[in-house]
Amino acid sequence: MSRPERLTDWWQGRRWRDDRGDTSIQMAIIFPFVLLATVAVIQASMWYYARQIALTAAREGLTAARAYQSSPAEGAAQAQEVLGRSAGDSLCGYSVSASSDGQRVRVQVSGTALSVIPGVSGLQITQSASGPLERWTVPGE
Repeated sequence: MSRPERLTDWWQGRRWRDDRGDTSIQMAIIFPFVLLATVAVIQASMWYYARQIALTAAREGLTAARAYQSSPAEGAAQAQEVLGRSAGDSLCGYSVSASSDGQRVRVQVSGTALSVIPGVSGLQITQSASGPLERWTVPGE
């Protein structure tokens, strides 16, 4: 066995030999956190997508309910139709309600976002849209 001429040569050779398997251990420690972050991003995306579906349905329902000589029931029906076309599995257990006070109409859509984590229920979503009713008025009155 030859003796290393410099201490740094000995240390570098020993360091590489002793570090075998360290990468596997590091990956075993880090990988669960990477996987958790990936699932969290996917879950947040599913929540955001379901929220946008509910908001779109509420806005479409509002547009139908605000029309001249229309009723809140027509707005709720329009929102249900939009949800039937676009919700799929992304927005589960949805419900629509519409109300009016004679001046303004409000359409509210509620549901549950799809969960990608087995055994965990999705997040509750409630989106609403409101606006004034269209009606004829006489200037100056």
